[in-house]
Amino acid sequence: MTRSPTTWETDALTEKDFHDVVREGVTLVDFNAPWCAPCHAQLPILSRLAQQFQARASVISLNIDDYRRTAQDYGILNIPTLIIFRNGKEIQRFVGLQSEAVLSRALESIVD
Repeated sequence: MTRSPTTWETDALTEKDFHDVVREGVTLVDFNAPWCAPCHAQLPILSRLAQQFQARASVISLNIDDYRRTAQDYGILNIPTLIIFRNGKEIQRFVGLQSEAVLSRALESIVD
């Protein structure tokens, strides 16, 4: 499966799709759940970041209720957890609701 880095993914990815997406380039992954209030508060921020970094990074969402194995593989214990990957390797992790400024600075430092 090929995804454009301009795509803001609100749907959960399959296990295989997840690994395909994070394999190349920079990807910010939002591990979340529909019942999580801070996760809902994070969504508009992620949407703006997806627009801001559209040609340089992907921003995707993964519902941990649907994809427990992936969440377990990455040691997701609290949500939202946001992980920035570069070429399949975890570069930076954030736990809890994050500001747009914090995530933007982190992405800028990784994509440049």
